Amino acid sequence: MRRITRTLVTAVMVTAVVAGTAGWASGTAQEPVTGPPAGTAEWRAAGLPDPARMDPAGVARFFAGLGPAERRRLVREHPTVVGNLDGAPLELRYAANSRTAEGRYPGARVLAHDARGRGQTVLVYGDLATAERVAVVVPGSDVDAGRMGSLTRKATALREATGGRTAVVAWAGYTTPVGVGLDAASGELAEAGAERLVRFAEGLRAAGVRPEPSVFCHSYGSVVCGLAAHRLKAKDLVVFGSPGMRAENVAALRTDARVWAAKDPTDWIDRVPNVAVAGLGHGTDPTAPEFGARPVEAGDADGHDGYLAPGTSSLRAFAAIAEGDVR
Repeated sequence: MRRITRTLVTAVMVTAVVAGTAGWASGTAQEPVTGPPAGTAEWRAAGLPDPARMDPAGVARFFAGLGPAERRRLVREHPTVVGNLDGAPLELRYAANSRTAEGRYPGARVLAHDARGRGQTVLVYGDLATAERVAVVVPGSDVDAGRMGSLTRKATALREATGGRTAVVAWAGYTTPVGVGLDAASGELAEAGAERLVRFAEGLRAAGVRPEPSVFCHSYGSVVCGLAAHRLKAKDLVVFGSPGMRAENVAALRTDARVWAAKDPTDWIDRVPNVAVAGLGHGTDPTAPEFGARPVEAGDADGHDGYLAPGTSSLRAFAAIAEGDVR
């Protein structure tokens, strides 16, 4: 009976995981958006290959076999498919999404824009085609196509801290939890997100982006990165404000990437129990010594959302990691 009671108490505590930046608000259950892009039925009806049956390398081969006029026609007639196909040429995706996003994200190039559900958007700061370094920022809760402000501030701060030398991707490419609730305490959305993150990274390679990215994973985004780690080709995995990565330690991630972790002393995530019970909770604190991640100094960051604030030691460290200036 005592064991059952402990399990129930722990499960209740774990539902208090807050994995984003909105604070202690009640959660709302979310259905993850998965599968091929919107408009796929019309694309298939036009005799074009089924996106559900192509991996990013296959997508790249398909577009490589088209002439310029045919590529332009597909952008014009099927922008929601072309703009969201991982592996399609970058410039075609930008052109397609400029038609569907309609200037909503000034200062960025839109690499994906899927209006289904709450909306998913991927923004690029810099030139992915020529950059020697690439960073991808994966957000936690309460981020979607209409609420990109926190994520874009992080991405632009990181790019500025590298002196503009690193191309930075703000990757809101999965359905995030909303507020506090079972979504934030469970792994369902993170599992769907991990699949999309892996495919996105494969799509960058297929489209000719050569540097392996450094992937920066905030809050619930670190759960996504933990589940993706064993298939994600990355130079670094950097988690901050993490409730756990659904792994006991770095070895359990089964990644060749360097794994880094940061948590500032004022971050309320430190009050969330690092347990995993009946599918709830995300396991070991990545900043715990026994986890084995490389520590990142974050003593002057403020709260859960302040790790990339200008002037902080954590932002300087993140920029050095992105630039390859640390070993």
